[in-house]
Amino acid sequence: MVRGGPKLDHGRRRELGQSFQDGGKHYEKVRPGYPAESARWLVPACAHDALDVGAGTGKFTDLLLALGLSVTAVDPSADMLAQLSAQYPAAAALRGTAEATGLDDASFDVVSVAQAWHWCDALAASTELARVLRPQGTLGLVWNQLDTSVPWVHRLSRIMHAGDVYKPGQRPLVGPEFEGLEGHVTRWQDPVTPADLMELAKSRSYYLQANEQTRAKVLANLTWYLHEHLGHAEGQELSLPYLTLSWRAVRA
Repeated sequence: MVRGGPKLDHGRRRELGQSFQDGGKHYEKVRPGYPAESARWLVPACAHDALDVGAGTGKFTDLLLALGLSVTAVDPSADMLAQLSAQYPAAAALRGTAEATGLDDASFDVVSVAQAWHWCDALAASTELARVLRPQGTLGLVWNQLDTSVPWVHRLSRIMHAGDVYKPGQRPLVGPEFEGLEGHVTRWQDPVTPADLMELAKSRSYYLQANEQTRAKVLANLTWYLHEHLGHAEGQELSLPYLTLSWRAVRA
């Protein structure tokens, strides 16, 4: 997720990223949003125009709009953007990537990339996003991660192949176009049921890329863990601990 996580070559990164091209409706339903604090910390008070790259179905776009910003959302998936446009019609939705947005030079005060920087070529994306930012504009990188410091969540993440383990010393890679990289952590909890956790597992790239046998194994293991091992009943509400890791840097 952040630097120090799974090492993906460019081809494998593209292959896994393609798994999100479809299924926007499912992603919108089961993936958590982000705490408002993460956007308030990331966005400068003087910002007016924001670009949300890898916006998906608009989970972070929502927070940018709530701050009163004029928002353009970019994503390579037409299916994801259809969900975004339906939920957040105030945002301009365009197909594009972090490496090639197709937008004008110096058009934005802040660019956010939420839950997507690990799918990007960080150096090429840094060059492109610096181009569309105004002088002293802010690049913001955001990740939701399961709080694997909680023992039951750590085992859950391994069964789901979530792959995200927070290490305080880790920093995301950004290009030399940016300076002053600093981080912030928000701890929060998402109310979910066992059925929600099953659907969350189905939205992960590991599951989406797996064959039917592997998918069946993941779901069987989750069923055993949630119901037999932890003893949760169907429909029982659980508090799923999350960390939201936010990073900001200024265009040099």
